[in-house]
Amino acid sequence: MGDMTETTGSTTDSVPAWEQRFRAPRVSLPDWAEDAPDRALFVSNATGTYELYAWDRSTGEQRQVTDRPNGTTDGVLTPDGEAVWWFSDTDGDEFGVWMRQPFRAEGEEAGDEPAAPGLDASYPAGLAIGRDGTAVIGRSTDEDGTTVHVVRPGAAPVEIYRHRESAGVGDLSHDGSLIALEHTEHGDAMHSALRVVRPDGTTVAELDDTEGGTKELGLAVLGFAPVAGDTRLLVGHQRRGRWEPMIWDPVAGTETDLAIDLPGDVGAEWYPDGSALLIEHGFEARSELWRYEPATAGGALVRVETPAGSVSGATARPDGTVEYLWSSAAEPPVVRSTTGAVVLDPPGAKAPVSVPVEDVWVDGPGGRIHALVQRPAAPAEGPFPTVFEIHGGPTWHDSDAFAAGPAAWVDHGYAVVRVNYRGSTGYGRAWTDALKHRVGLIELEDIAAVREWAVKSGLADPAKLVLAGGSWGGYLTLLGLGTQPGDWAVGLAAVPVADYVTAYHDEMEALKAMDRTLLGGTPKEVPERFEASSPLTYVDAVRAPVYISAGVNDPRCPIRQVENYVDRLKGRDAVHEVYRYDAGHGSLVVEERIKQVRLELDFARRHLGDPAGGA
Repeated sequence: MGDMTETTGSTTDSVPAWEQRFRAPRVSLPDWAEDAPDRALFVSNATGTYELYAWDRSTGEQRQVTDRPNGTTDGVLTPDGEAVWWFSDTDGDEFGVWMRQPFRAEGEEAGDEPAAPGLDASYPAGLAIGRDGTAVIGRSTDEDGTTVHVVRPGAAPVEIYRHRESAGVGDLSHDGSLIALEHTEHGDAMHSALRVVRPDGTTVAELDDTEGGTKELGLAVLGFAPVAGDTRLLVGHQRRGRWEPMIWDPVAGTETDLAIDLPGDVGAEWYPDGSALLIEHGFEARSELWRYEPATAGGALVRVETPAGSVSGATARPDGTVEYLWSSAAEPPVVRSTTGAVVLDPPGAKAPVSVPVEDVWVDGPGGRIHALVQRPAAPAEGPFPTVFEIHGGPTWHDSDAFAAGPAAWVDHGYAVVRVNYRGSTGYGRAWTDALKHRVGLIELEDIAAVREWAVKSGLADPAKLVLAGGSWGGYLTLLGLGTQPGDWAVGLAAVPVADYVTAYHDEMEALKAMDRTLLGGTPKEVPERFEASSPLTYVDAVRAPVYISAGVNDPRCPIRQVENYVDRLKGRDAVHEVYRYDAGHGSLVVEERIKQVRLELDFARRHLGDPAGGA
């Protein structure tokens, strides 16, 4: 393992712009060690695979930390910056153990060792590392549900929490005396409650806005104050119909409301001295940053200037400057500082720009639906063959951010429409929580409303409509092809839920809990709901050619349920193609991503023809 170098291949004029966007080296927002801020950790695809890199900001030295065939993205620095913890799974199956290596590795070998000997492999459920080397590790397995363990240097792990429902480690206080947990013991996996405990597992305080599951309000751990002796915990809540922060002191038993009068969802993190909060504000598919000072009368809210678009992450440095990862649909991502400087510029050619998004609002059965539209540069006017690129999650949303996949379709002459259907985040709690019981069918009602607008407005050619997406978007693609068979000319489903009952039985335990919340029970308890929401139920109605890609190690949308759906397509000689690859829920290898997009573009071309003006 050596310095970070760009080896992703040529980005000359002979390579199509859409491939250049995938190959262009990217970096994540660097995470820095709390007590050694010149030591940082980031993710990059500089070698052609997304891996972790250590960065000594004082010398400029960068070193590749991990080097695995299918990539690595989960890692954290110890507070003193002396070690890197990274999660080791098997080919993307998300089941594994935490490993550790020195920040400065000597020679060719990094010296990886198990970070928590004595803990068996599991799905991760949060990690917090203290200044004395103590680690709090959350684990999830099908057999045990969620467990939380305290691991002190040189000592055996001690279990301090266990429950069948999903839970996770939120944070550890500055002095290591308090542990914040998120849990769903009440059975609602969409709305967590909070518990603060001592390292021996003794409960200090509880905060639960679900009222035993009768009230659907969630809480989230945003972080303990980064100051010695300060027991304040920054918490996200939904009490006013959206996500916003407050300060809870579990020791004093006080809650401090924050008067942040901004529309949309509001997140926050502490400035390093604990005197202010860095506010991340998301509204209508864009985001911006603010500084908020709770101690000031009325709360001082000052804009942190960023360009129009989306901030994918931000952090306040000890000197008060803010670093953030920014992009827009047209402009590739860059890590910037409020000083105006580019913080971390990866080597190699830059990604070509794309086209900006247009905002569209469409009246739907559950309220106004927000969609983002990109049009090809030529021809100047539609109707265009149009790809409805449906986001995953489902609790997620599309934003005005750079995405190489949609840009590839635009380059080939397609319009791209992305719909923030009911269930999406960023439009208030009621919009997100509308996704219950009629799962999948609700989202498709919103997609159908936007489809109707796209055709009537002259944007989309009704004979050349592609329904596409990955993960939950792949699920909605297969469900839409079966329940709306006359609306779509081609379907492209990546890592989808295809057979909901089998998926439930095979998926990781945390997702079982989410499905019970969404559908109101297990397949045995509410079989009619699982049947109504399963693409397999409608597979015989599918008329459009279907392309499916799936990772054989996927723990979220397991391969067996995909094969069940494919077998049904085969049984009636339906037009379909399947691509299986050796990874989990998507790939971290750049060339594999390019291959998959190329296969999708080719499938659409063979069934729809070449779009006018396409690349």
